[in-house]
Amino acid sequence: MFSKILIANRGEIAIRIIRACKELGIKTVAIFSEVDKNSLHVELADEAICIGKSSPQDSYLNISSIISAAEVTDSDAIHPGYGFLAENPHFAEICDSCGIKFIGPSVENIILMGDKIKAKESMKKAGLPLIPGSKGGINSKEDILQLAKKLGYPIIIKAKAGGGGRGMRVCHNDVRLISSLMTAQSEAKISFGDPEIYLKKYLNNPRHIEIQILADNYGNIIHLGERDCSIQRRHQKLIEETPSPAVDAKLRKKIGELAVKGARYINYTNVGTMEFLLDEKGNFYFMEMNTRIQVEHPITEESTDIDIVKYQIMLAAGEKLKLKQDDVRFNNVAIECRINAEDPNKNFTPSPGQIEFYYQPGGKDIRVDTHIYSGYLIPPYYDSLLAKIIAKGENRLEALKKMDRALDEFIIEPIKTTAPFCKKIINDPDFKKGKYHTGFLKKFLEEENLG
Repeated sequence: MFSKILIANRGEIAIRIIRACKELGIKTVAIFSEVDKNSLHVELADEAICIGKSSPQDSYLNISSIISAAEVTDSDAIHPGYGFLAENPHFAEICDSCGIKFIGPSVENIILMGDKIKAKESMKKAGLPLIPGSKGGINSKEDILQLAKKLGYPIIIKAKAGGGGRGMRVCHNDVRLISSLMTAQSEAKISFGDPEIYLKKYLNNPRHIEIQILADNYGNIIHLGERDCSIQRRHQKLIEETPSPAVDAKLRKKIGELAVKGARYINYTNVGTMEFLLDEKGNFYFMEMNTRIQVEHPITEESTDIDIVKYQIMLAAGEKLKLKQDDVRFNNVAIECRINAEDPNKNFTPSPGQIEFYYQPGGKDIRVDTHIYSGYLIPPYYDSLLAKIIAKGENRLEALKKMDRALDEFIIEPIKTTAPFCKKIINDPDFKKGKYHTGFLKKFLEEENLG
């Protein structure tokens, strides 16, 4: 087992990792930017090192500074959390070359799954179903129009190296397709340094279903069920739940087994998430794989009573996976609301600033993962996520009632957040019935005059 882990991240995920390390008896090192000097993860870690100025490029994306911090503190492993360098193969490779264990999958896994086109090719060979689309990157107008005619509209343009909705456009005709092409390519080049795009058939109102994977270095791989992440605004998740209201035991078994099959085909190790789109007829298609811990991992932990972050560390340390698939039990329904520092009444504009008063909800079956406190200054430089409220219950109705109560208890002044907006969503009649999809939130915003 590791003796000391440097956490190459900030905010609530840094605290989550610190807690797992403490329970495993591992010392921790926090890194922080100048603006994060009073952040809670700095206080909770055993050691802390400032690695640069406020901008991510000068701090949490500064590979040389992070490696230097690990070497100075004699850290034998680095946990990247999510975002920042979590899926950066160059960073993982440098960690390995410096004799520092990167807590995540192999460099080869990250490279393969980071290339959306090659990832799909691999999963197709593994036997996973794919949405019809281009076999590789495509940039020619003529080729794009020809393929669009073959597939039929609507079509979606996606960046080859993309993520987070950048370099992505939905098109319903030739005119829209051509006009969106240059914009998508430009956005992809700015965001990822790669202008190449690909096309695929766009599914109307699918569900976004993801499968959590655990894999050791000895060929043992299991899944921890699905998460429904269909409540999204501009491809950014806002509310997640497990199990999905649209997935029964038979479908869970089928999609879970295929996710494990795909992971086994590429010799995947550590923690990962296979993402799928599920259509109205129950057909599902592989979309991509995230080679890191997910923001929404707590709902799977609350549903299965399995600590995913601890397993991530233990698997990276070379331990065998003690769990077998039959050991996994889905004991609870769990729902997560992401609380962002944004004002829904002003088109979700960021709401940074100082928190004058903060009260955190509690009680039975309520979990809050956060890094904020009264007096904390929310910086404008990073992701707006402030907290994740997780509610669990024996059934979906009970979990929703507990979440409704927890959102009422959540008080943060004077910062505007998405908490009241989340409360509106979970009380929507269709959401309560489990009748939602990836287009649900767009329609909801229009009805609320917030679109």
